[in-house]
Amino acid sequence: MAVQPEGAPCWADAMFTDLEGAKTFYGDVLGWTFNEAATEYGDYTEAYADGKAAAAVVPPMPGQEGRSQWCLYFAAEDAAATAARIRERGGEVVMEPMRVGDFGTMCLARDPGGVLFGLWQAGTHEGFQAEMGAPGAFCWAEVFTREPEKSDAFFPAVFGYRVQQMQDDATDFRVYNLGERPALGRMTMTDDFPPEMPPYINVYFGVADCDEAVSKATKLGGTLQFGPMDTPFGRFAALTDPQGANFSVIDTTRTEGEMPGMTDVS
Repeated sequence: MAVQPEGAPCWADAMFTDLEGAKTFYGDVLGWTFNEAATEYGDYTEAYADGKAAAAVVPPMPGQEGRSQWCLYFAAEDAAATAARIRERGGEVVMEPMRVGDFGTMCLARDPGGVLFGLWQAGTHEGFQAEMGAPGAFCWAEVFTREPEKSDAFFPAVFGYRVQQMQDDATDFRVYNLGERPALGRMTMTDDFPPEMPPYINVYFGVADCDEAVSKATKLGGTLQFGPMDTPFGRFAALTDPQGANFSVIDTTRTEGEMPGMTDVS
């Protein structure tokens, strides 16, 4: 996959205290295989879907042990310039842009509502290689936040997204678009979410069979949070892995119903 335009989701990784446990879990649920850990980069371990780079898992750095969380990275042409825009728009740069060998430059940040995300300025590592939505590959992501107005002001200002609102009185959902291409969703967290759950970006990975993936996940100690459910976008379910990281699985070949209407906001 070629280098993605500014603001496009381009990579995902997560820190796990039990790295081998994470490899076993996701290897079974998503069919991932793994390369040798890169010891010079803190045992950073890439995951592959059908032999193509799909994501990565890594042990936590000292002092960062705790609940695991998937981090979605957005493509940046100039990570330092994008980090400056993040600050200007009220976000927090958690980790300054840092060169990672010849692979590229990374940065970690939070939006004004506390949603963690990353930036990736590609070098030799351009990001996802697996075809979007294929089994084991990244498919979609949504900002889950209790302060939607902050995310709605922040992300379009930083990345130049065009915003659309879903025409559904029961659900406050928006889509951030790069031109005509949907890049990211935004969902308001309701009272159905546990109060102790922080805001986050929910990453969706493709699967060949949603129900089978859920069955494997729960047998391995994962928790089913929602679904499986048929939608116009595919059959999906929301899960939490045994180490506390939230994610979703979706079979995009199994769809039901009509696509919802969308209204341009900006």
